[in-house]
Amino acid sequence: MHGKVYLIGAGPGDPELLTLKAHRLLTQAEVVLYDRLVGKDIIALIPDSAEKLYVGKAKSLHSLPQDQINALLVEKAQQGKIVVRLKGGDPFIFGRGGEELEELVEAGVSFEVVPGVTAAAGCAAYAGIPLTHRDYAQSVRFLTGHLKDGTTELPWDELVHPSQTLVIYMGLTGLESISQSLIRFGMRPSMPVAVVERGTSAEQRVFTSSIKDIHQVVTDNAVQSPALLIIGEVVTLHEKLSWYGK
Repeated sequence: MHGKVYLIGAGPGDPELLTLKAHRLLTQAEVVLYDRLVGKDIIALIPDSAEKLYVGKAKSLHSLPQDQINALLVEKAQQGKIVVRLKGGDPFIFGRGGEELEELVEAGVSFEVVPGVTAAAGCAAYAGIPLTHRDYAQSVRFLTGHLKDGTTELPWDELVHPSQTLVIYMGLTGLESISQSLIRFGMRPSMPVAVVERGTSAEQRVFTSSIKDIHQVVTDNAVQSPALLIIGEVVTLHEKLSWYGK
């Protein structure tokens, strides 16, 4: 018996952002390993007959260490099961998808990757913030605010550019440090910033401020994870282009 693993991106929250392929495979799954950021409406699509395994992570709290998740994928596939590894957003953008597939390759387990709408695209669209715009930004960079060693050390000198949008995943915990570092390396303190909390979901909240004041705004409004940071002139379009929830 030969099983197979489908590494699927569930998108940022709204179940209607699932791709047709993701939906089809999810309804055919025999085993589903899912993360914390997968919305309850998407989990509800999993067949009752499927084995559901929660393997989510929150900051340093892991329900299962990464190596055990990798081993579980191999084990279930080697039992001949159709296994879905379901991740929020896109599995290849800060989703550790590559790490998990390396383990499958070493074990000789076959797999497919189904891309998902990454949080940057989904949250920005639902907040009315185009990540690129001919008048404001000709490039965009995706960054993680939570590195493997727990620091927020990024190539700050490369990030300060007037015609570039920065999108920072998992940047809430290190927001004060991120803001101070960008200003220290030359970003003007008034640079617009948006924080999108629970983007694309019914609970979405969007707060805008300057890079200097955004940490205080986040604190005052008790913003919680999952939240995405968008930094750049494109944020000024939020008020004009905001549509979701109206």
